[in-house]
Amino acid sequence: MNYSIFAPSDSRKYLRLAVSAFFFVQGLSFAAWASRIPDIKNMLHLTEGGLGTVLLALPLGLMASLPISGWMVTHYGSKKMVLIGAILYAVTLAFIGFVTRTEQLVIVLFAFGLWGNLTNIAVNTQAVAVEQVYGKSIMASFHGLWSLAGFVSAMIGSFFISVSIPPHIHFLVIAVAAFGVIFTAYKHTMPDSDRNEGEAQPMFVKPDRDLLMLGLIGFCAMVCEGAMFDWSGVYFQEAVKVPASLTTLGYVAFMGTMTGGRFAGDWLANRLGRKKMLQISGALMGTGLAIAVFLPYLVPATFGFLLVGFGVSSVVPLVYSAAGKSNTMSAGMALAAVSSISFIGFLIGPPLIGIVAQFADLRWSFAIVGMLASLTAFLSTKAKLIQ
Repeated sequence: MNYSIFAPSDSRKYLRLAVSAFFFVQGLSFAAWASRIPDIKNMLHLTEGGLGTVLLALPLGLMASLPISGWMVTHYGSKKMVLIGAILYAVTLAFIGFVTRTEQLVIVLFAFGLWGNLTNIAVNTQAVAVEQVYGKSIMASFHGLWSLAGFVSAMIGSFFISVSIPPHIHFLVIAVAAFGVIFTAYKHTMPDSDRNEGEAQPMFVKPDRDLLMLGLIGFCAMVCEGAMFDWSGVYFQEAVKVPASLTTLGYVAFMGTMTGGRFAGDWLANRLGRKKMLQISGALMGTGLAIAVFLPYLVPATFGFLLVGFGVSSVVPLVYSAAGKSNTMSAGMALAAVSSISFIGFLIGPPLIGIVAQFADLRWSFAIVGMLASLTAFLSTKAKLIQ
């Protein structure tokens, strides 16, 4: 079945709902694991340092899979790979709950990162194809559903913890729910193009200048995103000096506008243009962090983090959407290349803050992140693939 921009609205609606369901399942599964990290830590008697070392297994698995995932999606098709990846992701989540030794957790988390990235590349390739069917920007709404799923899953995790349900039961419940969504939605996902599926494809392809530029934009934004995820609470505690009950306020502010911004981002991008939207996003990130750095007080710092969340919200969806339209390589390979460069920023952002803070001050760390985030606005003016 071939879909086009002239396809019936019902067909397009089912395509969009199906791909949205896979984004939701991925966010649901990841946040389920994240919500039980303290329990897993206690169960395995890990120290803070030991937990930090173990947690590296997940991003290492993700990074290891980046070139392979792009090749697999291109060679076998995103429709098949999103099914396989999502199933393996949910199965691996269930396995996490049954680990009894640290080395087992390391192996399972590595696999969790591996399948998570395969699913990520495949579902974003699907999303790019659906966006082309609609003929307008809808990518941010897909990523908004991932964020919304994370919020829902965190609430479910909190409930299970409050009634003393162990992690393995929690993860099994989420995995079973994921299977139900996966097998219901799969038949409505975007068919793969006969032109691409099964073609001989090189395993490694050097991205061209345009894709490198997109990767750098994603890198700058994800340095900021990673820093906010890991350090916003510490910043409010040490720089803003709020009471213990308010240390999560900055994180909540950031997550709230990031999630909301992803649902509003498509509407804004379609009216302002993607290039201008990225320029505004970079300006918001830089301005928000500048406010938090120069006015480290409760109200202005919270307002600054609100701006950062809205600024971050649309950058990665817009960058991925542009990468999927590359004329030099397939959507899967282009997304893998841009994702690889971008995710390095997510990995080095939190350690960068820690290193700078060790020698200077936490506010200096956030100032550096703010300067990098502001580069998004400048680099987007140079990106030819963003219109």
